[in-house]
Amino acid sequence: MNISIVGAGYVGLVTGVSLAEIGHNVVCIDTNKEKIEMLKIFKSPIYEPELEELISKNVKEGRLSFTHSYEEGFNNSNVIFIAVGTPSKENGKADLSAIENVASHISNFIKSNVIVVIKSTVPVGTNEYIKELLDKTNNSRFTIDIVSNPEFLREGSAINDIFNGDRIIIGAENNKASRVVEELYKPFNIPIFTTSIRSAEMIKYASNAFLATKISFINEISNLCEKLGANIDDVAIGMGKDKRIGNSFLNAGIGYGGSCFPKDTSALVQIAGNVDHNFMLLKSVIEVNKKQQMSLIEKAKKRFTSLKDLKIALLGLSFKPNTDDIRDAASIVISEELLNLGATVTAYDPVATKQAKKILNKNIYFTDSIEDAIKKANCVFILTEWEEIKKFDLSKLTELMIEPIVFDGRNCFTINQVSAHIIEYHSMGKESVINLN
Repeated sequence: MNISIVGAGYVGLVTGVSLAEIGHNVVCIDTNKEKIEMLKIFKSPIYEPELEELISKNVKEGRLSFTHSYEEGFNNSNVIFIAVGTPSKENGKADLSAIENVASHISNFIKSNVIVVIKSTVPVGTNEYIKELLDKTNNSRFTIDIVSNPEFLREGSAINDIFNGDRIIIGAENNKASRVVEELYKPFNIPIFTTSIRSAEMIKYASNAFLATKISFINEISNLCEKLGANIDDVAIGMGKDKRIGNSFLNAGIGYGGSCFPKDTSALVQIAGNVDHNFMLLKSVIEVNKKQQMSLIEKAKKRFTSLKDLKIALLGLSFKPNTDDIRDAASIVISEELLNLGATVTAYDPVATKQAKKILNKNIYFTDSIEDAIKKANCVFILTEWEEIKKFDLSKLTELMIEPIVFDGRNCFTINQVSAHIIEYHSMGKESVINLN
């Protein structure tokens, strides 16, 4: 099948490469010429394990290509995927301008009947709106069917997810279009659930909002464990053994971030407000997350009284491991607040430094290793649970730091691990370990 993917960002690129891998002819379209030129020489603009290898393989085998031209990209397309960004506006609403722009190009350049599949996360009713827009601007030259097909990829494990997903959601009002998309996905051998367009749109938001709720819930339980002397690791394991609850997303920490959860929870609150529904639960989830991001700073202020003139090392800047994405990462608000409090901040991340330098405060000192970041530091903040950080030799803290004081926002170490070292260790939902003798 001839497939066009509009948007060579995270969702579009992973989707396009994976569809090529299962045998389709795929062209990815993006208006960023620099990005397209990178992709043509097999360089991915995003960090994602296994992605560059699949780009190289499928380009060489003739199933995958890249262009910044809509006219070239839509030539001979049977199916057009829209995978452009829908960032939040200041009022929480999703910005649909990129999708509207793509729709205008589809009307101008398609040369036959097509199915337009919207993978971008969009408010309920958006697919219908885009369908009306396409029909109006296309002037009935060709038949354009719309299918909602939300994505559920996790950054850092997206390639694995797309080949081993739990389900594929297809929302359509036209059975023929639905069957075409089902056939397109058939080689993945993943369960397919078909429903209405509006239900498919809602499934995406409801799924992300539920996971965000689960994260905020376990973080509140974590805060309670600290006050009551319970251990959040044990509590989470005990909860997760209940099949009704499950053990995923029960890791206490400093809150969620990234491109999906913050944006989608805010958008769903806004969507609810548009139909006069006060989504009180989700509003609380958002507030809990904002508060949780600052919890390490509160612990440090309690420990030191003042953070002025302290050298503080941040380990991990991305919102989660195995990605260079720092969108809505805790590192953004934490580093800014530390600087506001008069601290000197050094930072290390194995992958995300390049992206962090574009967003974080210019007064942060970025380093090339954990050792350089913690050298002569007064304390360490662990913000991302990279394997490199989890496997770091804790004895080096004593050797390199002024005092080996750690505030672990991701619970990278167990109490038994840190108890074997000369260290002061403050984590989430567990008693502190103070072993400086």
